[in-house]
Amino acid sequence: MKNYHIALGLIVLISCQTKKEIDPTYITIPQEDQKILRNLKEVQWPKAYREQDTVLLNAILGDDFQMVDASGEWSNKAMELEWIKEHAMENDSFFYEIKRLDVLPNGTAMICGTGHIFNDSIETIYQSSNVLIKRKGVWKAIASHVSGIKKVE
Repeated sequence: MKNYHIALGLIVLISCQTKKEIDPTYITIPQEDQKILRNLKEVQWPKAYREQDTVLLNAILGDDFQMVDASGEWSNKAMELEWIKEHAMENDSFFYEIKRLDVLPNGTAMICGTGHIFNDSIETIYQSSNVLIKRKGVWKAIASHVSGIKKVE
């Protein structure tokens, strides 16, 4: 009977471990990673665009970064760096609202949310999703998608 309980206990442990690996609700985001990712998306990334800081944006984007913008156009890291050199931000203020932040056990993070752009008391919003990978202890953005740009009445 003792062997039966040991075997049953092992089966329960294995099934719980499998459930944790499959079900993202079991994923615990390390506090330090959550803090770094929030700062990256809410502070550093907007700062790079606002200040036309190609050095900062270069540090945020992985060399394999690709983006699909709201019109369906693709760009890569070199194109984004060139774009911010040529386009100064023309808004009064901006903030990004994270609505979803997931960190997977394999070092992949997904940040999704809403960008809020204010200009002359008119708000424009857009939706975006971003995929980041932790490489050698540093988070790098590898993909972004923007859609749903609209003025808020």
